[in-house]
Amino acid sequence: MRTIGHFIDGVETTGNSAEFQDVFNPATGEVQARLALATEADLEAAVASAAAAQPKWAATNPQRRARVFFNFVALINRDMQELAELLSIEHGKTVDDSKGDIVRGLEVAEFVAGAPHLLKGEFTDGAGPSIDMYSMRQPVGIGAGITPFNFPAMIPLWMLSPAIAAGNAFILKPSERDPSVPVKLAQLAIEAGLPKGILNVVHGGKAVVDGILHHPKIEAISFVGSTPIARYVYATAAGEGKRVQAFGGAKNHMIIMPDADMDKAADALMGAGFGSAGERCMAVSVAVPVGAETADRIVAALKPRIDALKVGPASDKASEMGPVITKAAKERINGLVEKGVAQGATLAVDGRGFSLQGYENGYFVGPTLFDHVTADMDIYQEEIFGPVLSVVRTNSYEEALKLTMDNPYGNGTAIFTRDGDAARDFAARVNVGMVGINVPVPVPLAYHSFGGWKASSFGDLNQHGTDGIKFWTKTKTVTARWPSGIKDGAEFQMPTMK
Repeated sequence: MRTIGHFIDGVETTGNSAEFQDVFNPATGEVQARLALATEADLEAAVASAAAAQPKWAATNPQRRARVFFNFVALINRDMQELAELLSIEHGKTVDDSKGDIVRGLEVAEFVAGAPHLLKGEFTDGAGPSIDMYSMRQPVGIGAGITPFNFPAMIPLWMLSPAIAAGNAFILKPSERDPSVPVKLAQLAIEAGLPKGILNVVHGGKAVVDGILHHPKIEAISFVGSTPIARYVYATAAGEGKRVQAFGGAKNHMIIMPDADMDKAADALMGAGFGSAGERCMAVSVAVPVGAETADRIVAALKPRIDALKVGPASDKASEMGPVITKAAKERINGLVEKGVAQGATLAVDGRGFSLQGYENGYFVGPTLFDHVTADMDIYQEEIFGPVLSVVRTNSYEEALKLTMDNPYGNGTAIFTRDGDAARDFAARVNVGMVGINVPVPVPLAYHSFGGWKASSFGDLNQHGTDGIKFWTKTKTVTARWPSGIKDGAEFQMPTMK
């Protein structure tokens, strides 16, 4: 059986770990590997390695740092199939979906290869008499990322790429449920030319997270997970004086206007609601048709598509949706479906009894569709994080917009319509961080930033794009005057540029 270790000071190691955790194959329910869990000494070793390596890396010119990312991107592309298969066997998503996971992270690694331009400061010649003024972007020092199970390649790459390109050392604490790809990425980074110690990976649960949050040498922390934990990470780390960005849960709505193309809207809901078994923070979990006729048409269009959806293991190339991540997740999702029925929603398609021959012990949940859901029901209020799509019927555009805006989450939303006025109004007014117009999963590309509003995000700066560079750097502003411009005698008034 495989043993997955930490990656500290350039090598994979079990370190001081005396405790191990099973890593399961979600398609079969079988244990496929054991994972070493970090001790306090392991975390200290990672921090010490980062602290020793970071000053020299920060002093390396940005162009040379960028070259490492050119190499890194090439190596990830070289090993794409291997990485995707490794990701799929631990997460459960299809191999094609795993490739998408990797590619969306890879795009950020490509973006930060432009670090020499992204890190440029500003300069003012002659800001005052013989005075020049300029700013510099400098690394924060040691950063850390705490990442979730649902994107074991993409989100680590979103964090580590701008952090390292900006001259920082980085400590990654990935999910214990699918840890192999993050370790493999660290190995590829070394092969790409990254000095040892600049990227370290440690595994563990709350004790390791708390160790990161309180460690005096870690200056900045990025987190993605549930909203309760995001609040905790933000409050704890900010209380320690650290820079923090913490991204939480979501309840993403897709409004379907009466003039929308129902076939395209139904296809969009299928992919956005059931792709990756609904285990995406940008999944559409609430369809909001405007008008009874629109609702009837979209439900009628969804049912045959759901019946035809191919659910199976990643090893089956025909699979369109795999299992959920754990047995506990399966049980929680089924429990919420039962609550939905008990609270009066119409169960149009029931996925609870899904079973696949040869994979009876896998964590499969069939695609589930609820109609006539109301905002007071648990299936609406909670982030299910599974293949469950709820239809909340509304009578008008304003009612649909209000439903979306009143929801405590604000990660992503979408509207499907042919009406440019409605689309423009929706984009301008909705209080959600990422908006799609006839795009169901509006995840921005690497040169824009990713981040939600309300209870979906804590902190002032988003991930990747220029916000990512800003988060992982500090601005230093220099005001310079040379002797020929300095007057004799002390000046006691507030300096001005007169």
